[in-house]
Amino acid sequence: MRVAAGAVSVLLLALSAAAVSPVAARRDPATALRVCADPNNLPFSNRNGEGFENRLAVLVAHDLGAKLEYTWWPQRRGFVRNTLNTGDCDVLMGVPTHLKGVDTTHAYYRSTYAFVTPRRRHLGLSSLDDPRLPRLRIGVQLIGDDFANSPPAHALSARGMVQNIVGYSVLGDYSQPNPPARIVEAVARGDIDVAVVWGPVAGYFASRQAIPLTVTPLPPQSDSPALPFSFDISMAVRSGDSARRSTLNRFIATHRRDIDRLLDQYAVPRAATKGGV
Repeated sequence: MRVAAGAVSVLLLALSAAAVSPVAARRDPATALRVCADPNNLPFSNRNGEGFENRLAVLVAHDLGAKLEYTWWPQRRGFVRNTLNTGDCDVLMGVPTHLKGVDTTHAYYRSTYAFVTPRRRHLGLSSLDDPRLPRLRIGVQLIGDDFANSPPAHALSARGMVQNIVGYSVLGDYSQPNPPARIVEAVARGDIDVAVVWGPVAGYFASRQAIPLTVTPLPPQSDSPALPFSFDISMAVRSGDSARRSTLNRFIATHRRDIDRLLDQYAVPRAATKGGV
């Protein structure tokens, strides 16, 4: 479970590790959609409203005829406790579908980890078992200080690839814009030969580099049942907030095409969703 939670930590770091105690939701005006979001976490969200979760929130608010309001908080440990769980906001726009401590909607997309490589090198990587990988400098996203906290890092370590791994914290330097971008920028600079990056981060930042980069999704199969590489992503509300959850589920069901077009605009690699909650 630790490895699986790490897979989408670029979305919500250690949320399930933080204590989430139920509180009474503060009454919000019926005309408000109050969203909890990170102000510096593209491609998902930022204070300027440039992320795809920002734009998705705009679509939801417009559909509901509601005013969009934000509570901003860095996605670090305690994010849920300090935002959704205080009643200051009511909706998280992107979380793992089975995140504990909240109620999640139906999945509105499913993404996977991907290889990011310089196009000019024509590496054509498609598997973590590629025999060339031990000879390449491989960037991986890390949460903590070991190789057990994200599926690619864990899988590569299990294959004996440790000395050629370069770790990039998903937290990064928060004083700089877009901390998750550093691993993709490292590929563009030539600091590493290939990066294994969570799909939305890979697609968005690869398309914005000065040199052409290739994004190749990893196969959706897992190394083992405990080590998946693809994850369903949902919206979330406080536990027990069934009315709001149902409203969001209706939006997802009736706006699938709009959501897909939005994700396409941000170059989010996707796989078929498993659905459910």
